[in-house]
Amino acid sequence: MSNIIKWGIIGTGRIAHKFATDLQFVEHAKLIAVGSRNQETADQFATEFKLAKSYGSYEDLAKDTEVDAVYIATPHVFHYANTILCLEQHKAVLCEKPFAMNGKQVAGMIATARKNNVFLMEALWSRFLPHYQQLMHMLEDKVIGEVLAVHADFGFKLQDNAAQRLSDIALGGGTLLDIGIYNVFFVLSILGRPDSIDAAIKKAVNGIDEQCSVTFTYQNGSVAHLFSTFNASIPVELQIFGSKANIKLTHRFYEPSSNILLSDASGIHYQPVPVEKGNGIGYAYEARHMTDCLLKGIKESPLMRFADSILLIETLDRIRRKAGLVYPQGKE
Repeated sequence: MSNIIKWGIIGTGRIAHKFATDLQFVEHAKLIAVGSRNQETADQFATEFKLAKSYGSYEDLAKDTEVDAVYIATPHVFHYANTILCLEQHKAVLCEKPFAMNGKQVAGMIATARKNNVFLMEALWSRFLPHYQQLMHMLEDKVIGEVLAVHADFGFKLQDNAAQRLSDIALGGGTLLDIGIYNVFFVLSILGRPDSIDAAIKKAVNGIDEQCSVTFTYQNGSVAHLFSTFNASIPVELQIFGSKANIKLTHRFYEPSSNILLSDASGIHYQPVPVEKGNGIGYAYEARHMTDCLLKGIKESPLMRFADSILLIETLDRIRRKAGLVYPQGKE
């Protein structure tokens, strides 16, 4: 492998465009190919990003011997099959969240990566953002003392022209896997695996969870409340309540634009997060991390480990079982 990691993308939707745009900021990385189920769509994407290769099938991209790494940007239910396809062709894979539809599929993906000695990582971009790193350092340093409770909200009014995958149960649509996953990820990062879970959903006519309410409880007395909805536009914030002080991640807590506010007995204090230029809207962080891992010959990310992805999907599985949420595809 040279000192340039040559990337391909499977999928041509909105997230693929964002990733392709930000990959241009990553040193030692070059996007050279795109794969779609439609040749015309692939050609349009390739023209927009000045790519040398466009494929009308995912299989053809996976077989391209020049491609070192592939970003999977398809709807949730296709992540497993698309990832396995690329891993079997010895392509390193960065797969968009959720990794797959359930724990069994995630276990299969990890086993395939290990069998083929190929790098695999879940693309949960928040894990690599500066404000997330700073938050974790603050909690490790006990800036707010012991964490007593966490409250995470993520919601918006689903519009008629929204992406089909959001409202199609056959594509894994609904709030839990699309936006609720951020609530779950942050709470797991802060409090770890919950000892018990309670969950309830409001189902839409088409079967998706248009609203999901979850409570995590812990033996030490800590508690977390998580809420996701497609029925209302609400502040997308995360609040952490500690024995000495509180922390709030402001609107769009999962994005690099979020601010950290620390409140204690003396008032509310803005915690500045270092501004790092040359990262686009934020996807460059995860792409840079994976590119660095590949150049160093690392087969598993030290930041987004297999254990982290397993805990995340197992927790999502526990939530949907408790809430009675069933997908027509991706069943265990």
